[in-house]
Amino acid sequence: MSTWARVFNGRSTNIAIFTVLLFLVSPIVAPGSLNSASVLSMIPFASVLAMIAVGQTLVVQQRGLDLSIPGMVALAAVFGTSLTQNYNAPVWVAVVAGILVPGAMGLVNGIFVSVFKVVPIIVTLGMNSVLIGFVFLFSKGTPSGASDGLNQFALEKTWGIPHTLMLALLLILIAGIVTQRTIVGRKLRNIGVSELASAILGHRVVGYKIMTYGFAGLCYGAAGVLLAGYIKTPNLFLGDSYLLPSVAAVVLGGSALTGGISSILASSIAALFLTQLGQILRSIGWPDATQYMAQAAVLIAVIVVRELTFLRKMKKKGKN
Repeated sequence: MSTWARVFNGRSTNIAIFTVLLFLVSPIVAPGSLNSASVLSMIPFASVLAMIAVGQTLVVQQRGLDLSIPGMVALAAVFGTSLTQNYNAPVWVAVVAGILVPGAMGLVNGIFVSVFKVVPIIVTLGMNSVLIGFVFLFSKGTPSGASDGLNQFALEKTWGIPHTLMLALLLILIAGIVTQRTIVGRKLRNIGVSELASAILGHRVVGYKIMTYGFAGLCYGAAGVLLAGYIKTPNLFLGDSYLLPSVAAVVLGGSALTGGISSILASSIAALFLTQLGQILRSIGWPDATQYMAQAAVLIAVIVVRELTFLRKMKKKGKN
């Protein structure tokens, strides 16, 4: 199999190579983009995107697409900040609520998708609207600042490693081991490939799919709380900027939108790639709107090349 086929066919990925190349050209295209200050300012946002991409990868593996990410992240941020500032709750209560509530909403998504057989895009889009409405209701339309404890935790380092990066790596490690090295992971892949065949094999399809959406919600919740702590005063729409990048990270990481084939690690590396790409574009003066267009262009290009590679492969098989 050719290098391009390995990159774009969805079974494996060389996104790490592209990421290394991007970092190599960064100082040439945007001088100063790899100095310590730039890298340290980029890592927290790459870490948050990687955590979100983990959840999106799991959903895509089950032939879904989670459009509730903006609402999930915003809800987590509101709980993580408002409970302490407006209701005098302990910091740990706010953090736990910010993680568990999106997880519970993810379970609701999973129930509608697996039990009631509603199309995932419709379910998650509707859930996003509900969550955004709840965000405004709970916050009364006014953002709250994160507590000093949460803010300091998000900004500080341990052994020279930013806490944001440590938590992202921990989540990636756990999700990667579960999906690639356990029986649960094998069953999730089987269900993503064929629910009917998995049911015949005795897999609890409904339960596993509900669990997948619930865990994805926990990922979004953790990312939202961490992001709120890092930026101190999060706006109520802070999750909007993570929807398209999360999908792009999954696709760039080689996950198949048709389900089954996925890679937590590859999606996470793709999150780093996209974050650094955004930093370069900002360094050369591109506005946010143009950056989104660039991300969309990269996403479309990868999908098109992958499809062309697949068609060429099928054509060769037909000749043989």
